[in-house]
Amino acid sequence: MTRASDTQDGSVVVGSVAVSKEGLPDWLGPVVRVVETVEPLQLSRFLPPKSGAGRQSAVLILFGEGERGPELLLMERASSLRSHAGQPSFPGGALDPEDGDPQADGPLRAALREAEEETGLDPSGVQLFGVLPKLYIPVSGFVVTPVLGWWREPSPVDVVDPNETARVFTVPVADLTNPDNRATTVHPSGHQGPAFLVESALVWGFTAGIIDRLLHFSGWERPWDRGKQVPLDWRS
Repeated sequence: MTRASDTQDGSVVVGSVAVSKEGLPDWLGPVVRVVETVEPLQLSRFLPPKSGAGRQSAVLILFGEGERGPELLLMERASSLRSHAGQPSFPGGALDPEDGDPQADGPLRAALREAEEETGLDPSGVQLFGVLPKLYIPVSGFVVTPVLGWWREPSPVDVVDPNETARVFTVPVADLTNPDNRATTVHPSGHQGPAFLVESALVWGFTAGIIDRLLHFSGWERPWDRGKQVPLDWRS
């Protein structure tokens, strides 16, 4: 991200979108440290092509606080979509021209815009506090910027367009760190990756990979049985 400037209250303005670590709950401290220190290859072996190819996109990794403590906002993509149909995911999508520069505040704007369009989230209640390195999803050709936010003022969320989203839900971090809810997915191609069985959903692929790395580098991860395998349907 470029063209960042500090402000008197400790926030950083990227373009015209503020990114601030001020006033975050103490429990988010380990996640903030991940944002400040993690290297791209520590998150994924799939990094953006050096040629610059790929469709710029962004996801919103939104941390809130629910009845059972810290939680993450997820959604389930509609089964009719061409890309990643039926998969649980973070809200997000491709950048639109009006989002701005992909190398500046474009991903920040896109993450908030997509979250509002997909879940009805009120962006004014979200405090963005960090951005992870850009990653790549080879199967769809997306170059993804993970944008992290704190749900400072929660707003109602639900499916906005059934053609895009099948379900919107939150997952307690306690469930994501519970070893009983963890497994390794095995794709028909032979690829294996982390997965989470939470809220009647199997979270896998890119989304599970990001969650897995955040839990690991934040120190929240608990030992789990990596030999517990869950096969994926051939359509996945």
